[in-house]
Amino acid sequence: MVETYGLTRDQLLDIEYYLRLTRSLEERVVALFRQAKVIGGLYRSLGQEGESVAAAYALDYKQGDVVQPLIRNVGAILVAGAKPVDILRQYMAKGNSPTRGRELNIHFGNPQTDGFIGQISMLGDMIPVMAGITLAGRMQKKNLVGLAFIGDGGSSTGAFWEGMNFASVQRLPLVVIIEDNGYAYSTPTWKQSAARTLADKAYAFGCTGETVDGNDVLAVYDATKRAVERARSGGGVTLLEVKTFRMKGHAEHDNQAYVPKELIEQWREKDPVVRFERMLIENGFATQEDITAIEQRVKREIDIATDEADASPMPTPSDAALGLFDGDGYWNA
Repeated sequence: MVETYGLTRDQLLDIEYYLRLTRSLEERVVALFRQAKVIGGLYRSLGQEGESVAAAYALDYKQGDVVQPLIRNVGAILVAGAKPVDILRQYMAKGNSPTRGRELNIHFGNPQTDGFIGQISMLGDMIPVMAGITLAGRMQKKNLVGLAFIGDGGSSTGAFWEGMNFASVQRLPLVVIIEDNGYAYSTPTWKQSAARTLADKAYAFGCTGETVDGNDVLAVYDATKRAVERARSGGGVTLLEVKTFRMKGHAEHDNQAYVPKELIEQWREKDPVVRFERMLIENGFATQEDITAIEQRVKREIDIATDEADASPMPTPSDAALGLFDGDGYWNA
């Protein structure tokens, strides 16, 4: 019997639900993109869903834990409370999307109701932001933990190093996951970092570092859970490197021609969703009928969310003035 690290059967099936929801939702967004209903770019997490869902599942949102996603962490924000209809409305730039059509993809967040915050595009900059959030939590006597995602390329930026150094010196309750998916856009990891592993960067900060198979859902959950418990008990920052691979280009317009075809085939055999489902069935946690039922549930939910998002209104000119501070400093809701 495989080690499940304290997860019950219901929790394992819950993780399976989020894995299938992530993949199916992104497949639906691709269909909408090809119908010209998506505004802006589309950045898929195909092949990376496992680490995103597993890591976010290791947090305790009742304690106030916070996730900071990147564009390939749809799975994480779904676990943290995002609704498929909001993600679809965002991609379609609808007037009743979380940002009223003024931002795109998953650049949104509502910390008052959900366990995640909106990201910014300057890679690396969210690490000092999350350091600030965890410091604020400590000052407010909260016992929250922050979970931040960064890519292999983003971990070479100055903001990443400054944020990690500050968080480590202050022993803040922060877990940082470096997604080593092989390429920083089109640049292979070995061409932009001389580190033996990206987890070795932890030595520079004096924090804990660990490398884990990012396509092994249970291994990522276990490593993240241990890091979260360490952070909550005062053990400081953990830099967790997850080895994974994106099976699509940087965005939908990118044909991934810079990646050798044989490498893609190698990673296709390591599909985290298929691998997790196989584990469930082989260890008696689920039957094929259980998996099929989850897939059907996900399809129904996404169909309903798609119809609702498609029928939603586009922004009006007056929406541009909402959600801003006016000249006198008053919030215009």
